[in-house]
Amino acid sequence: MDGKTPLSSRLEILADLWLNYRDDSEFEDFIDYNDLGLPLAYMLANNIVQPTNVAETFINESFNLLLASLDIEEDTGFDNLESLFGEELF
Repeated sequence: MDGKTPLSSRLEILADLWLNYRDDSEFEDFIDYNDLGLPLAYMLANNIVQPTNVAETFINESFNLLLASLDIEEDTGFDNLESLFGEELF
């Protein structure tokens, strides 16, 4: 899935999801499967680790899987988790 959401927003969205929804049963399978991509997004978003091409691959995979798990067919460009959830959940 090629999308319009910039990497910086992808990092923030995944980090926010990991921090605030990791104990939510609706996201349990997603969080378990993305056990590297989500904490990596948090670390990158907070400048704990430096970005690499491999890290970006993990982030893009996790983000695309999140869109798919929410049945969002097209990445129209999301600013934050709330804007992404606005498409499907609320």
